Amino acid sequence: MMCITFFSLQSHAGSKKLRFGSPESAGMDSEKIKQVAQNLQVLVDEERLAGMVTIAARHGKIVHYETMGYQDIATKTPMEKDTIFRVYSMSKPITGVAMMMLFEEKKFRLSDPVEKYIPEFADMQVYVGLDDDGNMITEPANSSITIRQLMNHTAGFGYGTMMGNHPVHVMLSEANNFDADSSLQDMITKMSTVPLLFQPGTNFSYSASVDIQGYLVEKLSGQRFGEFLQERIFEPLEMNDTAFYVPVEKHDRLAEVYHYDINSKLVEQELYGNVIRFKEEQMLEAGGWGLVSTAMDYLRFSQMLLNGGKLDGVRLLKPKTVRMMRTNQLPEHLVNNLDPLLGGQPGASFGLNFGIVEDPEGNPVGGYSKGEYYWGGAAGTWFWIDPVEDLVFVGMVQQFAGQPQIPDVRMISKHAFYQAITDSESDDDDTDSESDDDDTDSESDDDDTDSESDDDDTDSESDDD
Repeated sequence: MMCITFFSLQSHAGSKKLRFGSPESAGMDSEKIKQVAQNLQVLVDEERLAGMVTIAARHGKIVHYETMGYQDIATKTPMEKDTIFRVYSMSKPITGVAMMMLFEEKKFRLSDPVEKYIPEFADMQVYVGLDDDGNMITEPANSSITIRQLMNHTAGFGYGTMMGNHPVHVMLSEANNFDADSSLQDMITKMSTVPLLFQPGTNFSYSASVDIQGYLVEKLSGQRFGEFLQERIFEPLEMNDTAFYVPVEKHDRLAEVYHYDINSKLVEQELYGNVIRFKEEQMLEAGGWGLVSTAMDYLRFSQMLLNGGKLDGVRLLKPKTVRMMRTNQLPEHLVNNLDPLLGGQPGASFGLNFGIVEDPEGNPVGGYSKGEYYWGGAAGTWFWIDPVEDLVFVGMVQQFAGQPQIPDVRMISKHAFYQAITDSESDDDDTDSESDDDDTDSESDDDDTDSESDDDDTDSESDDD
């Protein structure tokens, strides 16, 4: 049985233009908010990070926008506000928005079997174990994979050896699934030959399913994935530096990416250079990890979501659709019980391409508000959207995660930022109602488009039993 709980919180920002404002005008303390940059600057001074850019908005006003350190240590090139970053898995929410734009156009239903659009995924096999000779034992999938399962990571797909040495991950890596010189169709062909980790819908495992979503966008729209994103998302939102590669004229703005050597010293290291070459036009446009962006671009994207799908008078999604994306879409037995070894977190659930804080006290990313939604990237980038406090925070850094030396920039920034709030919305039960924004994000703006009857299976518990 699917457990779905809606949070009916709405942004105060509405369709007003995203703009700069004093912290006090957004219910924050100017002196306390300085602590965010000060605390992060310590990490740069200690040479634990090369540099970063952070930006945050509350009530539609940008109240924090800071740079620290270097985008290139060797040349002493300072970090700038328009520095470009590899956002890796922060590509996933963008792909999710592309999918849901097509959902609104009734191109698919979340309960549709993926094989309806990608026949290669019919009759999938599922990993069971290994025989005495080390050969993989499989069994047929007992149900078709649904699009909802693609978007909540319960489909059972692997992700390669970066997720561990499970035989399915190993097999996927050996198939060279993410070959930079191949197409999304090539990727699909390879993935269809690799068994699933588990029966569809029975478990959660962070996976390549968002890359499959990119292919679905192509199939459903008739456009190349990157063209769809550029035309339907990046241009309308004025995300001028977000793309699948950095053109020559912007190469000097791309930050170097760092790793720690055995002495915990920062060294330049492009870990995924054999998979994606960020300074060249990409053949493989990976919806799960392929984009570059800037702090301001990603803030604009995030603020659009906080506003219920609308920014600066441009609507990409309807409020109901955004609420679906940031509402739990997992089977009940997985809520608050996601295995960290499979890419999950305790105290969290998963929506449609977002992690969602269900239990703030039990969540290791330090959720302050129930219903906060978030994600991050392999090179350390992070963001969260808090509908209760009506705020967005984006952090950009280029330091590969997974090493014990890396500081917890999400927790450091989050703690300092929330300490600067002077009028917490969580203290006022009615401040987040949709009526707070009476003319911009209400469902009446699109009075025939947001009702459940438009797609009568999308929110019901019976979709996935």
